[in-house]
Amino acid sequence: MTSPTRKLEQSTGGLRCAATSDVGMRRTSNQDSMAINLSESPARWASHGHLFVVADGMGAHAAGELASKLATDTISHSYFKRTDRSPSEAIDEAVREANNTIHTKGQNSVDFQGMGTTCSCLLLLPQGALVAHVGDSRVYRLRDNRFEQLTFDHSLVWEMAAASHAAEEDIPAYVPKNVITRSLGPHPTVAVDIEGPFALRSGDRFLLCSDGLTGPLNPELIGMVLSSLPAAEVPQSLVDLANLLGGPDNITAVIVEIANASELGEPVEQKSSKAAETSAAVKRPSIHPLGWIAMAFSALVAVAAVAIGNPLLATLSAGAGIGVGVVSWMLKNSRCRPCESAYNLRGQRGKAPYRCHDCAPSALNISTLGDIVRQLEDLEGQRDWSFDWQSIHEKRHEAHEAISRGDYQAAVAAFCQAVHRLMESLRLSTAERPSDSNVDLA
Repeated sequence: MTSPTRKLEQSTGGLRCAATSDVGMRRTSNQDSMAINLSESPARWASHGHLFVVADGMGAHAAGELASKLATDTISHSYFKRTDRSPSEAIDEAVREANNTIHTKGQNSVDFQGMGTTCSCLLLLPQGALVAHVGDSRVYRLRDNRFEQLTFDHSLVWEMAAASHAAEEDIPAYVPKNVITRSLGPHPTVAVDIEGPFALRSGDRFLLCSDGLTGPLNPELIGMVLSSLPAAEVPQSLVDLANLLGGPDNITAVIVEIANASELGEPVEQKSSKAAETSAAVKRPSIHPLGWIAMAFSALVAVAAVAIGNPLLATLSAGAGIGVGVVSWMLKNSRCRPCESAYNLRGQRGKAPYRCHDCAPSALNISTLGDIVRQLEDLEGQRDWSFDWQSIHEKRHEAHEAISRGDYQAAVAAFCQAVHRLMESLRLSTAERPSDSNVDLA
């Protein structure tokens, strides 16, 4: 059995990150994997940035655990060794290499045949945030209480919703929500979604998570917790809430906070971009070759028209030649204009954000947390737990006082502390984990 909980916490100039991966309440092993790769030098930051990865494995026995570990390890190693590629190309190739590694391992062993894993990667670069994604794990961005999903779920429900131009909530309940349509491993090739780049701003927070988090918790609740607590406390608080609401799967949450964007590091010098522009100007003619041919033909017609004494035809031919030249120049420059990024990220890719949620703490939004804590208090006396329920009562009272004075972030913090105290007591208890620990909010 793997360790029930794994935690990571790191920081570098202008950035803080924290992560928790938990086995959940119903599983005996953790098939999730995560990786945090912070560039240790300004040069590496400038060329490759920081990389974060979450993978959710699937397969019998230890297959899923191996698949997710292969994904995070292979991607982390492969991405940083590709020094001759742009970040978007390097991360795309790294994910494909991970797919090949997992697929080959599965083909060579009966025990691992058919194993697979999701994969969600976040790159923080001088140009912004770039996302690479396969499966139904997710990457979110929180900015100004706007919680945005930057990844498209490769699940049957989302694919059906997209095909019918409907919301996933409108898909019939009999359609299984846990069927994914794309993952690393089962097939020799895989399509990788690339999203971004998205500009970075001080105060931005990113969340990478497995579906063990987004299954029990709705996005509004996740975003509200993310916006209200210190970054270091968010992963465990989210895991506690997911476990309290059943914890049916492994749960992984990686939080990345841009504490100060100006301290992240200097972007690549502008001369690199200018050199690329100069190179592009040398290699790419200002007018498409077909444009030159059309203009030459128009000029010949105009000369012939003058020779035969037809000024109208000459004027029309000359005008046509000029028009062709202008249009050809515009088309050529619009298609071949050098990318403003020195990394040749080729502008915005993908269609993110795919979902946007208002997660500003408010009396209405906070009611879900209040209901959870209230129902926790209702459990007092129903179980033989050696637990100090008074601390729950105190935190609930503290939360309601904060609500009364309009300090909703403090209320969220108090409610989360109440949940954490109970779940920590359960973790430390030697008693068998209850299988019906979820709180019914229906």
